[in-house]
Amino acid sequence: MTASDGIGIGDDAERAAPLAPAERSDRVLLWLVAGVCLVGAALGAYEISPASVTPLIRSSLGIGASAAGLLVGVMFGISLVVSLPAGPLLDRTDTRHTMAVSVGLVFVAGLWGWQAGVGGHYGSLVASRVLGGAGYVVVWNAGIDLVGRAASAARRATVVGVFTASAPLGFAVGQGLSPVIAARWGWPVVFPLYTGFALAGLVVLWPASRGLGRAGEVAPSLREHGDVLRNRSLWLVGGLGFLGYALYLFVNSWGPSYLTTVVALPLGVSGLVVALFPAVGVLARVGGGVLSDRLFGGRRRPVALLAFALATPLLLGFPAVRSVAALVGTLLVAGFAIQLVIGLSFAYARELVSPRVAATAVALQTSIGLAGGFLSPIVGGAVIDGAGYPAAFVGAGLLAAVGVALAWWAPEPG
Repeated sequence: MTASDGIGIGDDAERAAPLAPAERSDRVLLWLVAGVCLVGAALGAYEISPASVTPLIRSSLGIGASAAGLLVGVMFGISLVVSLPAGPLLDRTDTRHTMAVSVGLVFVAGLWGWQAGVGGHYGSLVASRVLGGAGYVVVWNAGIDLVGRAASAARRATVVGVFTASAPLGFAVGQGLSPVIAARWGWPVVFPLYTGFALAGLVVLWPASRGLGRAGEVAPSLREHGDVLRNRSLWLVGGLGFLGYALYLFVNSWGPSYLTTVVALPLGVSGLVVALFPAVGVLARVGGGVLSDRLFGGRRRPVALLAFALATPLLLGFPAVRSVAALVGTLLVAGFAIQLVIGLSFAYARELVSPRVAATAVALQTSIGLAGGFLSPIVGGAVIDGAGYPAAFVGAGLLAAVGVALAWWAPEPG
């Protein structure tokens, strides 16, 4: 029986030997990627949805701006804590089953958030987001592990990049649709709605991911997991992810504010720029994998080097740009360049270690990247308060220059 014939769910399918990438047909791989991306986009929309309905939440619950911001920030914070231990869990269990359980937990969190919102219980709503964030980061790492193992080496970066593009796509959906949904059915309904779409994605990917779990294999030893943490090359690539996320969140957080505060663009125009950033991210995260696999023959370093080399002069020179069109264009090109390396970094990281502990490497990469994304808006805001926007953008340009140096020294997998 071929890979494309065995898309049914049953005991025989569950006991079948794992399919090598070459044995997994393009049709089955397409269904797998489609299902995983639907899960990723739905949970990305769930993560960001409170940001687009903040006025409604504040009015309904009687809370301040910082309390409302916590509804988004708490998911990033819990992801930092949960991601690293999630890696060994995925390496030592059936990734497919663990992902299914995690999607189920996030759906429960969505229902919980809906009930808390309807009841006006802010503390309970925050607790639901903690559960949702913990489940989401496990799903994220598991999704990268599944598609990375399903794809051949020749197109692994492309496939992983397509999955990582589901996050900015979900952000765009969440930002755009949540106000419309809230106006018709109330803001609490966005939580179970988006997590319900994640369940639908699980249904799509489940049969196509047959054989990609680790059931029956000898679990990696603690020493093997420790080797991941001692892998110097992995920490270099982790640094690329840290800088990529830090620069992206800085540009995404403070670029539109700069346009409104300094350039005096109308709020509506600045809002349009905010909406364009996720769209740019979708193209960039897929593009980084395509460039690596097709143009550079599977090499990862040239794409990282190109990304930071392009971003450095754009960010350093940004305060000197005066034309409004040039300012917006510079922000978007810089955002595109930075995100070339974000999607690629996950495929890059898992290729630097044994396949037995690839999920641990991905989890470490996620944790390091999220740390950069968590810190940069805070540090950027402090610099802006103390020295102004020009100094902050120059500082971002210097960070991009550090990325050039790291990319120069980073090794190629294998």
